[in-house]
Amino acid sequence: MNKNKTGPVSERDFEESDFRSFIFLLDQDKKRVRQLNEFLLSQGFKVQIAPSLQSLNELPPDKNNFYLIIWQVNQLQDFLPEIASRIKKRLGQVALLLLAPPDEKNQDLRLIQQGLINQLVSPGHPSALLSAIQSEIQKENYRRQLAQKKMELRQINLTREKAARRVEELEGLYNATLENLMTALDLRDVETFGHSKVVARYSLALARILGINDSNQLEKIHQGALLHDVGKIAIPDSILKKPARLTNSEWEKIKLHPAVGYGLIKEINLPEVVGNIILYHHEYFDGTGYPFGLKENKIPLEARIFALADALDAITSHRPYRPPRSFDEARKEILLARGTQFDPLIVEAFCSLSLQEWEKIRFETTKILPALENLKTLNRA
Repeated sequence: MNKNKTGPVSERDFEESDFRSFIFLLDQDKKRVRQLNEFLLSQGFKVQIAPSLQSLNELPPDKNNFYLIIWQVNQLQDFLPEIASRIKKRLGQVALLLLAPPDEKNQDLRLIQQGLINQLVSPGHPSALLSAIQSEIQKENYRRQLAQKKMELRQINLTREKAARRVEELEGLYNATLENLMTALDLRDVETFGHSKVVARYSLALARILGINDSNQLEKIHQGALLHDVGKIAIPDSILKKPARLTNSEWEKIKLHPAVGYGLIKEINLPEVVGNIILYHHEYFDGTGYPFGLKENKIPLEARIFALADALDAITSHRPYRPPRSFDEARKEILLARGTQFDPLIVEAFCSLSLQEWEKIRFETTKILPALENLKTLNRA
């Protein structure tokens, strides 16, 4: 109903109205009611006259409606706080404007402090009443907009949480794929099976000792360690599994695997840290390594970390041409290569952890791997 009207309020009137804001006049003085009604109509407001405060208590509550009640009393003693409180609790979104003369005992101030009335307006000041009405409607608009934005924000947060969980799932699948890829590569040589997982754990331990605690950075180091030898996919088994000493020609082919591996991962846009480990893990601190002969800090830190982790596993693992050596022997060899093959800073980090801890890392990693004899059987099949 777009037509302005006066008269007693009924539930049917509210159901038929297409307005969401309802203004009610409550006053026992019919002359004052008529004057206020005419004034508000002249300002473009739709007004309905309530016969009593109790009649307002019978309004149907609806969270989509906003009720604005203008109640005029001759003195504050005529105000009925209990009924006003019930109406506010029942209807929810309601503003009560009280038209009353000033009170010397500050009872009006207490009513505002208690939230029973929203604004107090002196009778006979239509401009003040108009300002109060506009203020309450505007406040309600802001409140609803804020509620809508909060709802949208909650939805955004829910969407983000779902996306974060999906990213976590995909990262888990991605890492599992990397591990499976390197497991498949390790299977080509039973003597080095599990090497990628062990050196990955060693690398993470060294990185943490060196103060690298950012989870994203550690994850990249872990990925690079797993993929460090991916370039060996291109190396023939006749060279990779050769039990005898390699010829110069064969050795030159082996030395190609860092560049080949880097070329493979470059196509799938893996992080720079991953590429650095793959490409530079055979560089020596003194510049005598390959493929570029980089030295000292020209070699990325993650590659220098991995170089020591790689050597530690190689020394303590079985090879066709020699048995595995102890961790004590590995430490001695690493100390001898301090400043030549290895960065002294990385060697210091390695030595800061006991040999028992390094052995524990190896044990905890290799105990989840299949038995070597099973792999040998598979390899002969």
